[in-house]
Amino acid sequence: MAIPLFFLAAGWAELLGWNPASRALSAEPVAYTHNALGLAALRALLASLACTPIRRITGWGRVMPLRRLFGLWAFAYAAMHLLFYLFADLDLSLSALVAETAKRPFILAGMVAVLALLPLALTSTSAAIRKLGARRWQALHRLAYLAGIAACVHFLLRVKGFQWEPWLYLGLLVLLLALRLAPLHRIQLKTR
Repeated sequence: MAIPLFFLAAGWAELLGWNPASRALSAEPVAYTHNALGLAALRALLASLACTPIRRITGWGRVMPLRRLFGLWAFAYAAMHLLFYLFADLDLSLSALVAETAKRPFILAGMVAVLALLPLALTSTSAAIRKLGARRWQALHRLAYLAGIAACVHFLLRVKGFQWEPWLYLGLLVLLLALRLAPLHRIQLKTR
């Protein structure tokens, strides 16, 4: 099951400005690619955060290994989103990135999301879990919640005018976080 989902996650970005809806190159391939990478990161992060509520509600434990897979894809796409921005818009200038981060709140929120995902990606191996210890590893991986909130704020602040899409992603994040906080006996499905 993980192999087909791996390829699904790999194809989320619709890279290089190819718009599957029109089956042609987008009119603005740079902007399209940049936005597709960011959206792929957010989707992968939400898919990762959905694994625990799915297991709690359904009892289906086979979903849990997918949490790591989607989390790593979330970081990969977020890193590509950032690097693409650095390359396409800032001519690889780190000083310009610092200045833009200080000047624009949506970029600051995006940087918080990427920086929150970084230690999660670095400690996603079984060896890292053993070295940190399960309790400290679990506490560190709560940064995924911060990353999700920051990514949704980044998306909300990034769009111009009122658009439903970022609010839908934020609503899904709120639902996933609420399901994690809900007492287990209230959300389990009845099986007979």
